[in-house]
Amino acid sequence: MNARTIPIAGFVAAAIFAADANAREFPSRPVRLIVAWAPGGAPDIFARVVGEKLFAQMGQPVIVDNRPGATGNIGAEIVSRAPPDGHTIFNATLSLAISPGFYRNLPFDPVRSFSPVTMLASVPLILTVHPALPARSVADLVALARSKPGGLNYASVGSGSPAHVAGELLQSIGGAKLVHLPYKSGGAMVTAILSGEAQLAFIAIAPALPHAKAGRVRVLAVTARKRSPAVPEVPTFAEAGLPGIEVDNWNGILAPAGTSGSVIRVLHEEIVKAARAPEVAEQFARQGAEVNTGTPAEFAATIKAEMAKWAKVVREAGIQPQ
Repeated sequence: MNARTIPIAGFVAAAIFAADANAREFPSRPVRLIVAWAPGGAPDIFARVVGEKLFAQMGQPVIVDNRPGATGNIGAEIVSRAPPDGHTIFNATLSLAISPGFYRNLPFDPVRSFSPVTMLASVPLILTVHPALPARSVADLVALARSKPGGLNYASVGSGSPAHVAGELLQSIGGAKLVHLPYKSGGAMVTAILSGEAQLAFIAIAPALPHAKAGRVRVLAVTARKRSPAVPEVPTFAEAGLPGIEVDNWNGILAPAGTSGSVIRVLHEEIVKAARAPEVAEQFARQGAEVNTGTPAEFAATIKAEMAKWAKVVREAGIQPQ
């Protein structure tokens, strides 16, 4: 036996023991779950539903901390600077991957500043139009927009939001020129489309559906790859004749970079278990979302792919970073 074998083996065993000890001790206090959006929206609801389940599973409270602003960047920065011990985590959305295309000097890096835990949910958007608009299909809308360049406007919850880039994608693929109207909140955006101040918008299913059923907005398509169980009668953009418009405003859990692998494993196991519970999946479905969990590596790959996709859309749209 080599003379160095015993010390090295002892070092490896000690490292494994220390990692296991960290995992056993975690969580040792309440877990802070940052949501970068206002209370009442889908990310907030997902966080609270999963947090309640995690409390039951792990025995420590999960405190949802809403830090809205700057299209999700304020919350992301807070988590990027938090101690990497797993007690501060982040319910990230697609905006995290879009932001690098819109902002020159982000105080965090979507890849290097975080340790992915798991994707949580897939959240498609639906294209809605004011009923006064003479468009009953995506083809109608595109034809109308092409006939009057710049004559139609669309609402979003701010520059760099999923609703904004969805509109840019519609313009790019549909060959139409629209005017972007950014609003400060999802509620203001919905109010704008209901009043006719905005003529169309990409909106999450849950807040749009009651208005669609009442005839106050018309739904033309869903941004998912396949039809959503929440609105099975609504076609995808591919079915509507405009393939390529896919926007999944996913939610997923991140920890600060440097969080130990053992803590990430505990978080992953517990969050996936919580998300897959039937009562949690049911509450996600009420928001027009589907549970979509995976490995940390799969989530990391998704973030990188989304960053590349939306950087290209922003570049081709000629949007200048702020």
